[in-house]
Amino acid sequence: MSMVERLPALSAAAERELREDILPFWAQRTVDKEQGGFYGLITNDLQIETSAPKGSVLNTRILWTFSAVSRIWPDQLYRETAERAYAYVLEHFWDEEHSGLVWMVDHKGDFLDARKQTYGQAFGIYALSEYFRATGEQEALERAISLYRSIEAHAFEPPQGDEHGGYVEALARDWSPLEDMRLSPIDLNVPYSQNTHLHLLEAYSALLRSWPDPALRERLKALWQILAFRIRDEKTNHLVLFQDRDWKPLSEALSYGHDIEASWLLCEAAGVLEDEELIARTNAIALTMAETVLEEGFDREHGGVSDGIDHNMAVLGKEWWPQAEAVVGFLNAFELSGRDDYLEAALASWRFIEQFVIDHSYGEWYYRVSPEGRPELDLPKVSPWKCPYHNSRATLEIIERTQRLCSR
Repeated sequence: MSMVERLPALSAAAERELREDILPFWAQRTVDKEQGGFYGLITNDLQIETSAPKGSVLNTRILWTFSAVSRIWPDQLYRETAERAYAYVLEHFWDEEHSGLVWMVDHKGDFLDARKQTYGQAFGIYALSEYFRATGEQEALERAISLYRSIEAHAFEPPQGDEHGGYVEALARDWSPLEDMRLSPIDLNVPYSQNTHLHLLEAYSALLRSWPDPALRERLKALWQILAFRIRDEKTNHLVLFQDRDWKPLSEALSYGHDIEASWLLCEAAGVLEDEELIARTNAIALTMAETVLEEGFDREHGGVSDGIDHNMAVLGKEWWPQAEAVVGFLNAFELSGRDDYLEAALASWRFIEQFVIDHSYGEWYYRVSPEGRPELDLPKVSPWKCPYHNSRATLEIIERTQRLCSR
């Protein structure tokens, strides 16, 4: 069997995993029927922490996931879960006084951390745009546009001279400056990060599909420039994780997961912009980034990609989300180049996921496994960061891309 002849089996496996494991888990096991919305923390063996806070990232990613699948498959459970997430986000995370989404609420839905993390606003745009596409709900689009305007009004720092201005990490509830802007305790307290800019890129791409506003188009082009030429190191083809306002690197750590994710999200943005010259430039950049991850981060013995390098040491373990992004990124590189080694890397990464990352006992995916595939059972199955977005999106991308490849 040739490499390409294995694509239908990959597509079938991805759809089966999505519809028989991932979606039922989130739609049935995470719903908080007492306090509303979804539980904020569930252990790997499905013990529910009913008093755990609820994060905006978790809830908007659930909203994005079930909106995306509702648009493809008219399933009542998917639609009801999307509607539940939409209602909860607007009722409990939306700041009616100052606009925008707060970062965290308590288990009852009251504001707990009302900061305006730009990353969180980005996922609000991403989710609300997808909900609009799935339902035609005009309010969802209007809310997404409102978040975009709040980001541009408060979080965007205009360029100095010919520099491309960046987006600050976080602001206070009233959008005033904030001393501690960190996205999480493990991040640096710096003004700019690749993580925030990367997810603004995907959010603005999603919004532009439904709202072809000229100013938004220009902001998306500027974000493309920032990611491609400010945050991506042209010498190493890695993303610089943290930078100051002069785009000076503040960390030497590497994230292979973000590198391979950025390789295909840059292509997506260029495609939404419908700029043929930009598409050609992006394709070349995407291939150099994918090649770098293939050479440096891909585990040829076991499959999947390493998390990255920090303090000149390899980060031990493989989190679930870089494995999902590896399949999509390598498939994208195969589409662009026709090189079988990219397809083999995608297939090997999926085999690693099926064998080691999917939890065949309790459902969904482990948070992290060892390089060889041993699960870390003390890490949660559901948390403010452990969400259905990366793996659901990866399976949807696999289905779409394999269909497109097989039709050629």
